[in-house]
Amino acid sequence: MEERALSCLLRSRPTMEQDIKASYLMDHMVSDGVLTQDEEDGVLSKATRKEKDNRAYVSFYNALIREGYGTWPACFYTDLPQLSPEGGKSYWTGISPTVQVKLSEGGVPQRPTVFVNRPTLLTQVREKLRRLQNAVGWVTVFGMAGSGKSVLAAEAVRDHALITECFPDGVHWLSVGQCERAELLVRMQSLCFRLEQGQSLEASLRPPGSVEEARERLRFLMLRRFPRCLLILDDIWDINSLRAFDIQCRVLLTTRHRDLTDSVSGLRYSVPVESGLDEEKALEILSLYVNAKPQNLPEQARRIVEECKGSPLVVSLIGALLRDFPDRWGYYLRQLQKKQFQRIRKSSSYDYEALDQAMDASLQVLDDEHRELYKDLSVLEKDVKVPAKVLSVLWSLELEEVEDVLQEFVNKSLLFRDCNRRPYLYYLHDLQLDFLTEQNRAQLPKLHGKVVCQYQRAYTEGPPTSGDEEDLYWYRFLPCHMARAGLSKELCSLMFSLDWVKNKAQLMGSAHLINDYVEYSAILDREFQEFLSLNGPQLEQKPLPDVVQLALSQPCCSEVYRQALLQAQRSASRGQLYLDWVNKSSLESLSRLVVHPQQSSVYHTCFSRDGSKIASCGASSTLRVFKSTSGERLQEIQAHDDEILCCAFSPDDRHIATCSSDRKIKIWNVERGTLIRMFKEEYEEQVNHCQFTNHQRRILLATCSNDKIVNTKVRNTLFGHMEPVNHCCFSPDDAYLATSSNDGSVKLFEVASANEWKTIQVAQYFPESDEETSITVKCSTWSADGARIICAARNTAFVFDVATLGMLLEIRTSRLSTVQYCQACPTSQLLALALSHYTVELWDFEVNKKMAECSGHLSWVHCVQFSPNGSLLLSCSDDQTIRVGPAFSSRSGPLSGQTDVSLTTGDMPHRLMVVSFFPTLTSAIPMQVLETPSGNILATLHGHTKTVHHCLFTDNGQTLITSSEDATLRVWKWMTGECRVLEGHQEPVRKFHLLGGSSSSPMLLSWSFDGTVKVTLSKLHDLKCHEAAILSGDVTPGEHLFSTGSADNSAKVWSCTSWKMEFCLSGHKACVRSCRFSWDDRRLATGDDNGEIRLWSMLDGALLKTCAQNTKDCMDSFHGGWVTDLHFSPDNKVLVSTGGYIKWWSVQRGEALQTFRTTGANLKRIHASPDFKTFVTIDNMGILYILKQVEGRL
Repeated sequence: MEERALSCLLRSRPTMEQDIKASYLMDHMVSDGVLTQDEEDGVLSKATRKEKDNRAYVSFYNALIREGYGTWPACFYTDLPQLSPEGGKSYWTGISPTVQVKLSEGGVPQRPTVFVNRPTLLTQVREKLRRLQNAVGWVTVFGMAGSGKSVLAAEAVRDHALITECFPDGVHWLSVGQCERAELLVRMQSLCFRLEQGQSLEASLRPPGSVEEARERLRFLMLRRFPRCLLILDDIWDINSLRAFDIQCRVLLTTRHRDLTDSVSGLRYSVPVESGLDEEKALEILSLYVNAKPQNLPEQARRIVEECKGSPLVVSLIGALLRDFPDRWGYYLRQLQKKQFQRIRKSSSYDYEALDQAMDASLQVLDDEHRELYKDLSVLEKDVKVPAKVLSVLWSLELEEVEDVLQEFVNKSLLFRDCNRRPYLYYLHDLQLDFLTEQNRAQLPKLHGKVVCQYQRAYTEGPPTSGDEEDLYWYRFLPCHMARAGLSKELCSLMFSLDWVKNKAQLMGSAHLINDYVEYSAILDREFQEFLSLNGPQLEQKPLPDVVQLALSQPCCSEVYRQALLQAQRSASRGQLYLDWVNKSSLESLSRLVVHPQQSSVYHTCFSRDGSKIASCGASSTLRVFKSTSGERLQEIQAHDDEILCCAFSPDDRHIATCSSDRKIKIWNVERGTLIRMFKEEYEEQVNHCQFTNHQRRILLATCSNDKIVNTKVRNTLFGHMEPVNHCCFSPDDAYLATSSNDGSVKLFEVASANEWKTIQVAQYFPESDEETSITVKCSTWSADGARIICAARNTAFVFDVATLGMLLEIRTSRLSTVQYCQACPTSQLLALALSHYTVELWDFEVNKKMAECSGHLSWVHCVQFSPNGSLLLSCSDDQTIRVGPAFSSRSGPLSGQTDVSLTTGDMPHRLMVVSFFPTLTSAIPMQVLETPSGNILATLHGHTKTVHHCLFTDNGQTLITSSEDATLRVWKWMTGECRVLEGHQEPVRKFHLLGGSSSSPMLLSWSFDGTVKVTLSKLHDLKCHEAAILSGDVTPGEHLFSTGSADNSAKVWSCTSWKMEFCLSGHKACVRSCRFSWDDRRLATGDDNGEIRLWSMLDGALLKTCAQNTKDCMDSFHGGWVTDLHFSPDNKVLVSTGGYIKWWSVQRGEALQTFRTTGANLKRIHASPDFKTFVTIDNMGILYILKQVEGRL
């Protein structure tokens, strides 16, 4: 041994003899091959020691790490000796340190302490893995539980040549197990996080919000960053979990089901694992446990192997018991034999004849106290790893005591420890947990109740918030413990706590919350579930929005609102800002119906032709039909063997067609739920879409599939596409069929002749794309008159003229989203887009204007449909819900039913005046002067021919001044209707200001899109302020300066006396849409179209602060859209801004104080009361918001 290594050992020897249990370390050293069994016996029985070489020192160091001896390994690290070269490979694994690091970073489990090689199986697995060197595919290791599949998979990749030649990009291990969709998403998120390590902060992404999004993220990572890596999926149970990882990569999976990979793409190989070890291997395991040679084992050893049929798990359990009591061979054999023909659990999911006997025998060696502690583990969930801190709470023991107890369980193979994570996580094998659950079945409610009681004692101040493994366990499983303990009252109290909602949403996302409310819906009220459903997209954002502020928008009679108001009042007394929407009671719910048709993703939904029914289908292979008014279920049909991708009503509503991943097309009788006809040999790949003709005169069914050539059929095959076809739809007159394909095109076929009529190459409108990122056209839809065809690809919808094939319009949504489905309204020019960022957008495709954004879904929206009369909108999502609500024409607010509404306020002596203006079909634009709070109409004024942008009452309230899109200003005597027209601007007048309003010679300062500022009334000045349009302006309260904000990305400050420019403020990267002076004339706030707000000094024009959140939102903005208005508080400490939502900012710090999210978007203006405690605004859906600051209460 090197002298420095020997010296380090000698220096540390006295302290080590007190701290370290040598027998445990020597188990690892025997496993590493540096000690023999005889040498270990000699060390244990003699005071002297045998000379060790350098390898023994390294083995000793690694054993310290495996046994978790804290800081001890660090003491020896610097003196590690250099080993003699052995081809660059580690002597204990046969692989190089570089590869060993790859396996460790990929989460590959360590080799168990007692390990027996199975060379035949290892050779088979490695040989199959080598076949994936140049092609993606699957290697399945299958066998019954406890047969050693996971150990075999981990050992197979401990091969230097295999990793360096076939998988140089690494190996990544993921334990899947039995899990619901939400839990599967968590596992996929963790894998995404691991794979994205090392990327820059700018490149880092938020966690994927759905399984589909996670799958696409993993597909991208595997393609771009790890094209030659191996993904190991441990313990896959079902086909849905497996499909989530069908991402065109190399996969090794362990499972109990041999045929799981039959439905995935790529090469497929399998390796069966026998259920038990042969006698030689089983005896070898026992010999390692008892430190004896196999030939020296007593006869009872062979009989134990025979009784348990060589089960690796049972042999390991008995071996661990014998390690501490080597003379109990006969005793443990008798324990097995006594119950050989009396199986304790005839209903067990595991058909192991000796498992329960072995488990019972292993418990007998525990003392009474530890046996009771072990019984508490009956409440754990399968495939869940628990940190020691959780058990410290459960057992009321110090953490160090808990770790000692767990170490004893691990040493006796009663528990497993994940050493790849710190702190260590502990878990039971499925067989052990199954045994414990059955043995303590009568006591399970009491045991779950104990968990709840101990949690309540430990967290008297409220739920934990640190976000470590312990916290995550409580947030995931505390509701489960309460439900299984029968503690309904406690469960309701927990789930109706906004603190719990806020903390869990922040740590785990809203999908987990919704899953809890769905799972325990029989116990819980639906109020909180609806609150989360409506606010799910916000709860997925980072940083997490203020949950209390979101809850204040709930109905005043709800428990959600009551709790939120109490919390807001307490927080307001400490200086925190909250706003109460005081007039929300006058607004009807915009969500008429929410249906949870199934416990899986909903892929498609549609109205019947008379609008009275809704059909839905999805991942559950079940077709369901509901009443569109109440959600009452009318029919439920187990329609296919695999997920159903589409369903469609016939024109007479008597039949409904379904198509599926099982390649079959079926037609059903709606009333009876019986199968009318089945087509099962039309296609060789999954059938993506089906649709009947629109009229009854000749009923035809069109279908399309993933086949490469024969992929579209009506009566005959329609040839044209050479790639899968995703969608097909008939024109309104049924003369043509439009098909949308992965080849980047939309084709129009003549239905009568089945000939191709026209082709639209959509891919050409994405010049930045390349071969690796081909353009997929998701779907298409016809306008009501059939003159236009609209198709969706990526985040864009294109409107084409059918006659000329010319593109008329390009509708682009958020760059962070994709259009999943589109449909044109059958009665208007509205277009509905279903998006991957959880929303539905409504656009007017005549003018390319977004009319509304409908939120509420918690995951990707797969489909959206208008009702036949165009009044209702139907959508479905991965969040397992269907939503029915009014279409935009019926989604107007309390002020107007028109498409554009604005307001302004005048500060009158005794009342607040509100003026609303909206375009009509006539040439004159009506304006209404309303009295509040009564809402009485005091006057209606006609004169402007286009939208009115701004208005102002004079101090005496007798005169009203307005500016308009028609480039004019008008001065009204509003009580009589008398009007004076001021002309001069060449383009729309956005705003104006009355200078010296109380003087005898006031001046009217106005600014326009033509880039000029004009001074009219008593004096006349024309200023050319910008080359581009002036979008905003303001005047200081002292009226000595005025500002202009322009489309040239700059703002300028001018003198009101010399009319010369004082400052040019540059730095914005988008149009300066708004500007506002502070009340003390010392600051100017400017807001741009990126959602950024800047604060400037009016002393020298210097930039003081930039107000913006850390990341852009789903609308590619820092503010949900353009910053359209700004206001300072009277003390100049707070700034309020409008955009896609309303935000309040600290002027001193530039940080957001609060955010209020409106139902609609595109807020144009906000009006603040003189005390800055009441705010009035209106969204693009015509909804009026009167917000009042919540007063504090002790």
